[in-house]
Amino acid sequence: MPIDHDARTVRAPTTTSRGWTPVIALAGGIALLVASEFLPASVLPALAGDLGVSEGTAGLAVAATAIAGAVTAPSIAVLLPRTDRRRVLVGLLVAGAVANLAVAVAPHFAVLLAGRLVLGIAIAGYWSFALGVGTHAVPGRSGLVSAAIAFGVSVATVVGIPIAALVSDVVGWRAAFAGAAALSVLGAVALAAAVPPVPAHPGAGLAMLRRAVRNGRLVASVACIVLVAFGNFAAYPYIRLAIDEVAPASTAWLLVVWGVGGMAGNIAAGALVRWLRPAAAAAPVLIAVGLLLTAVATSLPLLAVGIVVWGIGFNMVPVVTQVWVTRVEPERAESAMGLQVTAFQVAITLGASAGGAIVDGRGGGAALLTGATFAALAALGFGLLRVPRA
Repeated sequence: MPIDHDARTVRAPTTTSRGWTPVIALAGGIALLVASEFLPASVLPALAGDLGVSEGTAGLAVAATAIAGAVTAPSIAVLLPRTDRRRVLVGLLVAGAVANLAVAVAPHFAVLLAGRLVLGIAIAGYWSFALGVGTHAVPGRSGLVSAAIAFGVSVATVVGIPIAALVSDVVGWRAAFAGAAALSVLGAVALAAAVPPVPAHPGAGLAMLRRAVRNGRLVASVACIVLVAFGNFAAYPYIRLAIDEVAPASTAWLLVVWGVGGMAGNIAAGALVRWLRPAAAAAPVLIAVGLLLTAVATSLPLLAVGIVVWGIGFNMVPVVTQVWVTRVEPERAESAMGLQVTAFQVAITLGASAGGAIVDGRGGGAALLTGATFAALAALGFGLLRVPRA
């Protein structure tokens, strides 16, 4: 299987062109899964009260998805080295639907966590393969495909999470998860219809992963990804708590503001990947500034500025880091993407867990300041690392 050196991604010798429809379907699938991942952040007080746990403990519903994802991301290609990637993605969306349904009917917190673990498997596997599937369908456009998939994440935050907050307030948080389950099934059907078959890379498996982790520059890049994602997720599961302290009546539209900032961040990142190192350093700087402003805000205008800057910064990160790792390790892009996803999932686990402990012990402001510190460290790391030219 040849390498598309311009896109730095692996693609099949022949590709059936269906325009951008497959990429739209891929973006829709990740939007559904990511909206599901962050649903607890938008319904946290109601979820915690119904299941009889603290808000800090309830935040572990986000961390649980990452625990499963951290194991899944590097291993799914090893376990399924020959399986058609379209079939894998459809199966993962179905798994996401089952996970959301389990949460919707969960009688206690342990069942909810089990469902969230299944969701973590679905998200990590989907992230690992989506870019490769997209560049197979639209070869030579890895930057635009990455931005389109990340744009789906922003759509999830702009539309899915605020709507979930409203649904939770009107008919209960369980209805929000039931709706996510139904939409995930529809997403699986759309993906199966829109995406062409995508054969696995001939070298996929454990040997490819071993060779990828020997790349010191890739490992250093993954460490920086862990830092920035840790910083974000030490704070993000508790964003509603921060909003409620300043402007509780503005929760829904401030969550929309975060997502609108994310959409702007996706677009900016797609345009800036030609200057990859400055873009990769700028994203965590924006996160740190946004978290700091959110932490110190005592008025609605300053809070809104902090949240939108935070949204811009974080939603630049998936785009620039996907391109970064595949440029650092172009011959084993699938394994590099798996490690990038693992970095995010490990960081979500550690960040949400640490953030929950900080929230219970010292309050939401301390969690925001902790996140800002780690984001600043990530910015320094990306600024010091070198990345090959496209």
